[in-house]
Amino acid sequence: MQARLNKPLMPGASLGVFGGGQLGRMFVNAARAMAYRTVVFDPDGDSPAGQIADEHIQAAYSDEAALNRFAGCCGAITTEFENVPVEAFEKIHRRLPTSPHPDSLRVAQDRIAEKRFLHDSGIKVVPYAVLPAGDDPGAALAKLKWPLIIKTARFGYDGKGQARVNNLRQAADALRAMAGGACVAEQVVDLEAELSVVVARSADGECTLYPVSENEHRNGILHMSTVPAPLSQSVCDRAAYFAIAVADALDYCGVLAVEFFLGASGELFVNEIAPRPHNSGHYTIDACAASQFEQQIRMMCGIPAAAARLLTPVVMVNLLGDLWRGGAPDWSILLSQPDVRLHLYGKREARKGRKMGHFCVIGDDVAALRKRAAQLHRRLSRGLP
Repeated sequence: MQARLNKPLMPGASLGVFGGGQLGRMFVNAARAMAYRTVVFDPDGDSPAGQIADEHIQAAYSDEAALNRFAGCCGAITTEFENVPVEAFEKIHRRLPTSPHPDSLRVAQDRIAEKRFLHDSGIKVVPYAVLPAGDDPGAALAKLKWPLIIKTARFGYDGKGQARVNNLRQAADALRAMAGGACVAEQVVDLEAELSVVVARSADGECTLYPVSENEHRNGILHMSTVPAPLSQSVCDRAAYFAIAVADALDYCGVLAVEFFLGASGELFVNEIAPRPHNSGHYTIDACAASQFEQQIRMMCGIPAAAARLLTPVVMVNLLGDLWRGGAPDWSILLSQPDVRLHLYGKREARKGRKMGHFCVIGDDVAALRKRAAQLHRRLSRGLP
């Protein structure tokens, strides 16, 4: 049985969030601005969100007593990452309204389930094959054209748990390196661009869309997002249409991100879905009428969506732990610029590839913003004044 809100949750209510990472931290900041109380559930005693929440329940996700305490002190609960144990989220869902529904997590945290869901919903994905654990991949891969990307079915993110392969021998090596778990093989397509759309969908099916973001990845990790995307209106309209189609097919309530590949021939393929606010949507904090995190709060509280219109062109750049190789970067490079906004996540340890923060550059000309954002990132990397 699914718990539902009897009436909208107003400021002063307690909102819970599974996970204490940077997405949770930005959720807590948005909730505080709206005078909601926040409770973070995360095993890490020094998590970015737990540092600033009104209450941090530090416990394993399987801890029954802690889960009961969590449910008992919140009016509604969301998650800041899709790999939360679904069984734990399901237990909460039976007692409290959750955003998203546990079924959406089941789809998003398993690439095989995700591909099948999208295909069955009539939404195009790149040609792929399922590689069950322990099976000889030869027959399945014979249906595809080399090169391929082998991805673990579960727990891969930011380029982890995947490998590009050019032949059957390399594929077999990659599968062994992935500890023999189930995988998917995706055919590499010629890409024109990568893009994403963030959509807020209410319990009664009303969708509010943010502008399309064009995304640049490095080593599988998002590096830069540009909004408005320098793409044709036709491409943006189709991406928006398919984002709504995904949300509707899931009967989703909350904030959802849909990532796309734009093929060189103009075809759009859904790459992944994220049942939560998304890294490529962080620009909404500085450049939109309401952020994706405010929308997350509104959806889980049963409040109508806020306007999502873009107020200014913007480019967002991720700051990875690599920049800390000689100590903290010289933040004056960014803070001396009046049109740059710096966001740091409060993580104590900087590691290679770890997302430590981001910055946004706002202005009038997208091409100029991209150039300027790249220059600022290079200066940070080199420690130049």
